[in-house]
Amino acid sequence: MFKEASSTLVDREWRIAEVCQRVEHNLDVLGVTAIEDRLQEGVPETIETLRKAGINFWMLTGDKQNTAIQIALSCNFISPEPKGQLLQIDGKTEDEVCRSLERVLLTMRITTSEPKDVAFVVDGWALEIALKYYRKAFTELAILSRTAICCRVTPSQKAQLVEILKSCDYRTLAIGDGGNDVRMIQQADIGVGISGREGLQAARAADYSIGKFRFLKRLILVHGRYSYNRTAFLSQYSFYKSLLICFIQIFFSFISGVSGTSLFNSVSLMAYNVFYTSIPVLVSILDKDLSEETVMQHPQILFYCQAGRLLNPSTFAGWFGRSLFHAVVVFVVSINAYAYEKSEMEEVAMVALSGCIWLQAFVVALETNSFTLLQHLAIWGNLIAFYIINWIVSAIPSSGMYTIMFRLCRQPSYWITIFLIVVAGMGPILAIKYFRFTYRPSKINTLQQAERMGGPILSLGSIEPQPRSIEKDVSVLSITQTKNRNSVYEPLLSDSPNTRRSFGSGAPFDLFQPQPRLLSSLSYSRNCKDN
Repeated sequence: MFKEASSTLVDREWRIAEVCQRVEHNLDVLGVTAIEDRLQEGVPETIETLRKAGINFWMLTGDKQNTAIQIALSCNFISPEPKGQLLQIDGKTEDEVCRSLERVLLTMRITTSEPKDVAFVVDGWALEIALKYYRKAFTELAILSRTAICCRVTPSQKAQLVEILKSCDYRTLAIGDGGNDVRMIQQADIGVGISGREGLQAARAADYSIGKFRFLKRLILVHGRYSYNRTAFLSQYSFYKSLLICFIQIFFSFISGVSGTSLFNSVSLMAYNVFYTSIPVLVSILDKDLSEETVMQHPQILFYCQAGRLLNPSTFAGWFGRSLFHAVVVFVVSINAYAYEKSEMEEVAMVALSGCIWLQAFVVALETNSFTLLQHLAIWGNLIAFYIINWIVSAIPSSGMYTIMFRLCRQPSYWITIFLIVVAGMGPILAIKYFRFTYRPSKINTLQQAERMGGPILSLGSIEPQPRSIEKDVSVLSITQTKNRNSVYEPLLSDSPNTRRSFGSGAPFDLFQPQPRLLSSLSYSRNCKDN
């Protein structure tokens, strides 16, 4: 029987499990071998810290249920009674799993608003039935629960569970240390492999490789948060500096009769993005708004990243408005400053370009939180390099800018114009930033101020966004899908009575009463968003 089951091409794992269940019974145990698998150092503390950061945890393991529960208790994955409650989804038939799933869903709905830590545990057999016939119901359960234990699961089931969570628009991170975790790691948005005694298969297939589980805390809270902040600034600033020069060109087209003439020459436009504005923003990837120690002490600030506070349509609109405002300032001041002088168009273009470069330097300096020597060199050294490059170009007789930069730098009106551009462009932005930092500071501003003053922060209050209403996000639950019984399950699953169950306006436990059958998966709708 075992050879036949192991050689089949359809549902091989479940056929082997069926054979094992038929053979492995009424055995006389002659000896028992126990293997001690201790938890790594820092696992409970890491899980507790990441929970404070608003991260939900799922344990997907091939161990037996009792073993998985004991491990979960030892590493603070779940809370013991009475602080916590562990619900179980079990059953060997579709109806047993359905009733168990309904019971857990009802409990989850009731306890969602309570501070009690509620988790559920499911084995591989019940999980296979739930994913096959009641996938949407299980998806809703995944949304409602913050902690889950899935034991006796296969590598393919691990990947399926990750896929379910991704389908709800949640960002998933899978971490594992063995070959059985490779599919799960590759399916997740971010894969983390632990290199250890079980080999390097998981580490080689992952996006990130760490040596210990406790390093995950630093990877997410420190490096993950810094990466988000820097990416948010880099992407929006890149649009800002490009839109600034584009708006000036658009304004110039109106006063030139829409002739198609460019205010800036091709060399200046090329150097603007390649040399003049690229180096300062690239060095900004070293910026840190908070020290690593502060971030580790207050993991709740990760909610700002999860909520997209620094990169969203509102912040992008702010950068868009800033580019438009600065373009108006540069264009109006430059044109009016040289409107009554006998100036060439190249001189006006160089004044406008100089104003853009000065504004870029002050914008980067204003958005930088931690200055280093390299950042000072990049910001102010790049400004000096702008004049050196244009002096060299102005010294070439064949260039279209011959002697222009030398003449401008000797004129007091040029430096007065640059001063007016900087004051008019940065004054309102500095005022808004000062008002927000002084009168409406965020939790991040509070921590920054504490770091500068050298004082501790005992409590930041509630940073977590308000929880979404379950009634609005999840529709009324009903079971209406007809069973699609696979022939593989025919000898394993017994026929069950027809039932109809629903979560509606009736009595809470009416759903367990037998009624005429109209089976289905759970109708489900949810507007999932990143936390």
